[in-house]
Amino acid sequence: MLVHPSALDLSTSALRLPRRELTARRRRIGTRWRRLTCGRQALMTLAHLRCGHTFAQVAAGSGVGLATAHHYVTEAVVVLAALAPTLQQAMAVAARKAFVILDGTLLPIDRIAADRPFYSGKHRKHGMNVQVLTNPLGKLICASPAPAGPVHDIRAARSHGLLDALSAGGIRCWADKAYQGSGPAVRVPFRGRWNKLSAGKKAVNRAHTKIRALGAQAMATIKSWRLLRKLRCGTTRTTDLVRAVLTLEPTAST
Repeated sequence: MLVHPSALDLSTSALRLPRRELTARRRRIGTRWRRLTCGRQALMTLAHLRCGHTFAQVAAGSGVGLATAHHYVTEAVVVLAALAPTLQQAMAVAARKAFVILDGTLLPIDRIAADRPFYSGKHRKHGMNVQVLTNPLGKLICASPAPAGPVHDIRAARSHGLLDALSAGGIRCWADKAYQGSGPAVRVPFRGRWNKLSAGKKAVNRAHTKIRALGAQAMATIKSWRLLRKLRCGTTRTTDLVRAVLTLEPTAST
């Protein structure tokens, strides 16, 4: 296999965070020796998440075996996922904002037609449904666990406790029509055909769309981590991968 070094469009802060956490983990569990340093393990993990490199590719690039690369990357992802904000922490942040934006996105997965439980008729592909909460500027606040793609957005948000937490905290939230009936805390556009709406309702819907459009930046941020553009791993790993990206994103700016 040919190996060619490449650059990652990430800041050094994105490397320091996992390196520091992995160093602390090795001290905690009493690791005496490993093939790669914590810095190399962190770099391998970033290449996997940011560039979507396979385990075989990062193994070849780091000069380790496939099983070792799988173990190192999986360990680092779990460590980073544990640092992601909990729902309570996210609500504490959201409460300090004028409002938040709630939206869902489908993370495509590598599945065949037989895997119907993961097939989303809306998107016409297999995937996992992730609910994302952002601040008014489109910056990520939290992301929900990832159920299968066919799960409706409102059901996914409710099962994670997002809707109850928003209502309990009195946090104003903007969302699309998929969240109709979510409760008084969630504001959605008026339903109905555009040519059937009154002029006042059309103006409200236009203003609502302009506000909610900022939430699309968060989806673009998530998909900038190329591994999440099409997952080729077990579906049980999806939540940890999303939470790891959520942890790394504040440090990602170059």
